[in-house]
Amino acid sequence: MNSPRQIQPLIAQLQCNSLASLVQAHIEQQILSGALKGGDKLTEQLLAEQLGVSRAPVREAFRMLEEAGLVRTEKNRGVFVRAVSLEEALEIFELRAMMDQYVGRKLAQTLGAPEIRELRRMADTMEQAAKSDDAALFHETNLAFHDRMLELSGNAKLCAVYRKLTKELTMFRRQNLSHESMAIYAREHRQIVKAIASGDAEAAGQAMFEHVMNSRERTRKRLASA
Repeated sequence: MNSPRQIQPLIAQLQCNSLASLVQAHIEQQILSGALKGGDKLTEQLLAEQLGVSRAPVREAFRMLEEAGLVRTEKNRGVFVRAVSLEEALEIFELRAMMDQYVGRKLAQTLGAPEIRELRRMADTMEQAAKSDDAALFHETNLAFHDRMLELSGNAKLCAVYRKLTKELTMFRRQNLSHESMAIYAREHRQIVKAIASGDAEAAGQAMFEHVMNSRERTRKRLASA
């Protein structure tokens, strides 16, 4: 049996880890929402004071955020929110397209009627959000739609890598959705669900691949003309 002297450091470590996770989640939300932007400096002491914690969990949160690709540490300068370049974003789109192609093929072969109805309801919600110009609802449902398809693929490793790429891409794509772009995405989502429901693995994979690559091309053109 562990002695009280052995247990106390263990409890302290668990408490620190728990606090670090909470701090990490808070900072991540600030980054992904755009409240913290690429190049912004994160100050350990200031964050500790703001969140009412010691500096140790903030330091651990920085480490986790760096592993997630959301911040970078510069020697003798500190910790900064990462800025994702256009070139890197385009590469992420390509990786996601290949992953989504696999997911589409697998879901067409494995999904049952209840799961297809679930995806169809999400597609319906996005279509209505596009019609009412509700960008916030569209964005939230879009993320949930793609994440749910990942979960349904049953590949935990793929989910972890894909979610990391999604977060990095979110740092780049903070621009508001337009009424026109939401309508296009809604149609593409509808086509994806239709292809999956048909059981045609090739068509489903291609619909997913083209959806991401079309988004890549729209992003490239928009920034090229900006």
